[in-house]
Amino acid sequence: MIAEAFAQLRALKPGPARLYIAGCSGEPVALAEALRAEPERARDLTFVGVPVPGLNRTDWTSLHETARAEMPFLYGDMRAAFDAGKICLRPMHYSDSYRDMVSGPIDLAVVMVSPPDADGRVSLGVSVDFSGAVLARTDIPAMAIVNRNMPAPADTPRVPLSRFAVVAEDDTPLVELAETALPPTFARIGETIAGLVGTDAACLQFGIGNVQQAALKALSEAGGPANLRIHSGLVTDPVLGLIDAGRVVDEAGAILTGVAMGTQALYERVARDPRFRFRAVDVTHGIDVLAAIERFVAINSVLEVDLFGQANAEFMKGRQVSGIGGLANFLRGAAASKGGMPIIALPSTAANGTVSRIVPRLGPEAVSLPRSDISWVVTEHGAVDLRGADIDRRAECLISIADPAHRDDLLAAWAGMRRAV
Repeated sequence: MIAEAFAQLRALKPGPARLYIAGCSGEPVALAEALRAEPERARDLTFVGVPVPGLNRTDWTSLHETARAEMPFLYGDMRAAFDAGKICLRPMHYSDSYRDMVSGPIDLAVVMVSPPDADGRVSLGVSVDFSGAVLARTDIPAMAIVNRNMPAPADTPRVPLSRFAVVAEDDTPLVELAETALPPTFARIGETIAGLVGTDAACLQFGIGNVQQAALKALSEAGGPANLRIHSGLVTDPVLGLIDAGRVVDEAGAILTGVAMGTQALYERVARDPRFRFRAVDVTHGIDVLAAIERFVAINSVLEVDLFGQANAEFMKGRQVSGIGGLANFLRGAAASKGGMPIIALPSTAANGTVSRIVPRLGPEAVSLPRSDISWVVTEHGAVDLRGADIDRRAECLISIADPAHRDDLLAAWAGMRRAV
């Protein structure tokens, strides 16, 4: 049925077309399966959207030899297509990607939604980051995939089913994301971050990955009053531990996010807990919104930090493996917040300790965050605050949280670089 419905959508825009598809938990995997079975329906399509590394796996360009994609991230499953020139990589902040959905060129859209309510409205469910912006553009013909597995939280955007030119039904399970076992290094990082947050009231932001999982686990285990709120682009299963530990304010809307992605346990909780509120990227990542939140604590991870305080979140061994995403949006929002705390965290080494992730200087292609955006940096060896520090003090601080086995080399490298500054 999805294949036939999609054929109807394509008939509204014959020939080459730019097709919006959602990422994260809103990824329409059933559409990908249907197009694999009938690849001619993907001919001359350019897939536009924001699939996220670590969450999404579909290579939409593999569906037809003429298929292309445009995206702000790159991830392993798309690497071959990128090398073949089938993917146009557009380095953009999340907020800029949203503006692109508001006014950029899009011909057609496919959005997964919940079953309609009694008033004939469908919910964007647990993946509302970009789709609402596209559906607000009534000139874009859209297809609804009504999935009975899509939760319909109480406070999430809804649209009339009549907004869609084509409707198909589906019962494919949502894409899931399971927690992984945390190495001891990350547990120490999480404990340090929890110590920085303390027991005062705060509003937390966190992304995906071991650092964020460790921080939430440590905050849950540390105990404390129910005085935490959440304002984040995405929430995953570890947020359940924070709720169950009694740390999250018991108030409707205390958890504001754009996407929930995890296991069925998270999807079931989101559907019935009124603390979850879903909003689009203009709210979750809007600098004015973030700056107005008192004591906004942004917890994010990067791959490397150099002695100038610049950070790399996108390149590994000179090859692009991710994108900038909402990293700068959240750090700048936390920096502008009254009492805010912009935190980036990373293990001090890679490759079983043989490679330092505090490095003398990043490669020119690898600067995801300029030094002016870096404040707190955390490794398993401690935390340093670079705000207001001169260049020598910044290097000294960062070397102090590097792995001890690499500190002498970093000191020698800084001495050489300092003379050339």
